Amino acid sequence: MADKRPVRWHIGVFLAPAVAIYTAVMIFPLFATLNLSLYTTVHQVSQFVGLGNFRKLLGDPNWSGQFWNALGNNFWFFVVNMAVQNPIGVALAALLSSPRLRGAAIYRTAIFIPTILSFVIVGFVWKLILSPLWGIAPDMLAAVGLKSLFAPWLGDAHYALTVMALISVWQFIGIPMMLIYAALLTIPDEVIEAAEMDGITGMRQFWKIKLPLILPSIGIISILTFVGNFNAFDLIYVTQGALAGPNFSTDLLGTFLYRTFFGFQLQLGDPNMGATIATAMFGIILVGVCIYLFGIQTRLRRYQF
Repeated sequence: MADKRPVRWHIGVFLAPAVAIYTAVMIFPLFATLNLSLYTTVHQVSQFVGLGNFRKLLGDPNWSGQFWNALGNNFWFFVVNMAVQNPIGVALAALLSSPRLRGAAIYRTAIFIPTILSFVIVGFVWKLILSPLWGIAPDMLAAVGLKSLFAPWLGDAHYALTVMALISVWQFIGIPMMLIYAALLTIPDEVIEAAEMDGITGMRQFWKIKLPLILPSIGIISILTFVGNFNAFDLIYVTQGALAGPNFSTDLLGTFLYRTFFGFQLQLGDPNMGATIATAMFGIILVGVCIYLFGIQTRLRRYQF
């Protein structure tokens, strides 16, 4: 009679604390939010309305205008980060991975430092820098003969959101730089040597050899950028306030959720509609992540070692 395989009870023992904490901090609040979005409060009495709150959010003029404005701003915020942050991060990583560059560690540290700074510090500092009254931006542009280009960008509805996205790029460009830098270091020396023997060096080597090999890392960075941008709140709140001025031009889903759930100034908080917005954000992020996992990541696996 064959011996029974031993029960690996120790696996459950080690996983139990992490699973319990994750359930209490993530899973339970998620389902509580989903449940809250299906109810409304009338005369302090909770009533089940099903998808009624979502119909109100998407179809009621009092809600839909703010929602679509915040969603559109979120997409633009994401596009600017993807188009500026990640390509520059890849370029910096390629430069810093060069063995001929001296002081690479100093440069990496300097570029990564803004990432560890508080949103409050970053928002306040950039608000001071760009201030037309006491900021240093006008003087810096004047020093190079470009003072005519200065404008109160954070107070202009046409430029405020783009400027906020660029500030976010400045703060977090160290993350894609370090991830791509680490990916470049994992490329085997044999591959580089074989390319050099074939006469592929310099930029040709990067475009034809290194870039295809780091595409999986670039894909991960892209989805992290997507999730982070659609959860953005802190920087906008610190710099432009809960009203995301001017005239809601920098309003994101995060600030819209904050005002709706907790209320602001004369606006009373509505937890049910706030939970509805949070659920919509979760759905948007979930769809984006699924598209990446099932549509893009599977195609990038062939580039992995």
